[in-house]
Formats: sequence, structure tokens, C-alpha cells
Amino acid sequence: AMAHLTQNPADKERFICLYPVYINSKKTLAEGRRIPTEKAVENPSCTEIRDVLTAAGMNVYVENKIHPREWNRDSQFKGRVRVQIKQADGSPCQDKFASRKDVMIYVAEMIPKLKTRTQKSGGGDTSSQQGEGGKKSKKKKK
Repeated sequence: AMAHLTQNPADKERFICLYPVYINSKKTLAEGRRIPTEKAVENPSCTEIRDVLTAAGMNVYVENKIHPREWNRDSQFKGRVRVQIKQADGSPCQDKFASRKDVMIYVAEMIPKLKTRTQKSGGGDTSSQQGEGGKKSKKKKK
């Protein structure tokens, strides 16, 4: 009976797994990134992935699992997102999400548009000033 259960794509065990590392532009392919850097997003969190997919109307839940290659045990990098992309009859829940790659690329595209990200970018000015300050101190060293 168990084997039959897992054949059902609507069963939680059949949901695809998404680790934030898959779409993290700061990671290399060796570290687990699965999509091209230019399509990836900087340090995405499970919460952000979940929020984007929930907003897209997908059936999503988060598990407290860590990617095997993720050395950073910080809570920001913790977690794995499970997403249902197929209905019980095997057809896609949404045509735009026919595969895990479709989901990854969509999520990475949408995360930068989240309110939490756009608000944070307002504070991005300070980091650029610090960058300039860093350059100045390097000049002094010369």
C-alpha cells in the first residue's frame, strides 16, 4: 500500500524539495546551486521561497532540514521548502510550474520583488558608503 501512496503527486512525500542553496547566487554549483547565477538571488531564505510560492497559489510547506552541503548553520539558511507541483492525476498544478527548475527560476525572479527585500534595499546606500570608506582606507595603507 505504501508504494501506491507515494505514487500520488498530491501526497506530501511526493512534493518537490527546494533548498535555498539551489537558487542562491552566492553559492557555486559545487555548493549546490542549481540555476545560472544571473537568474539566482542573493541569500534567499525558506521564508521568502514559501512567501513567493504561497502568493502564487501553490501548496507549500517548510521542513526544518538543512542542505547537506550548507556549512552555515545560521537560521537564515535553515530549512527546506516542499512544493506540490503535480495534482493527483499527474497534471501540473499550474502550467508555469511544470518542473522543479520552473519553480526555482520563478522564485529567484520574484524574491527580489518581495516587500521585505525592496524595503531593505532602501538601506543599501549605507553599505555602498562603507564600501567607499573601505577603498579610502586601502589607499592610506599604500
